[in-house]
Amino acid sequence: MMMSLPASGTALSFRKTLTVADQGFFTGISGNLGALYVDRLKAQALGQPDMVVFELAAGALFTTALNRIAGPQWRIAGFALDFAKPLALNTSFEARAEVEGSSPDALTFVLTGLVGTETVATGSARLVPVQG
Repeated sequence: MMMSLPASGTALSFRKTLTVADQGFFTGISGNLGALYVDRLKAQALGQPDMVVFELAAGALFTTALNRIAGPQWRIAGFALDFAKPLALNTSFEARAEVEGSSPDALTFVLTGLVGTETVATGSARLVPVQG
């Protein structure tokens, strides 16, 4: 089956305010009960304004942008993110994915996480065909 490939420079953003409900869902999936993420008083004692958003939960928002650009015939083969600082609960996070390279064997992306206009996360992703 011939796939149409997204052009280099194609980009898409997905935005979401990360709430206490998201923390609960992620805790249920991951089993992570780290105090920084689930205990408001301990997070505040560490100088945070509120509990900190699970980085992997924020990172998962990139998968929405990746899928919307690439489509269902591609899967994640590589994914890397660096967070410059913690994200407080109830932060609106923008996950932006931009196609860097496009071939029948792989799609590569530059990932940028924003809070407002501030870049708070950077990374990359590589997608490969589901079959092949």
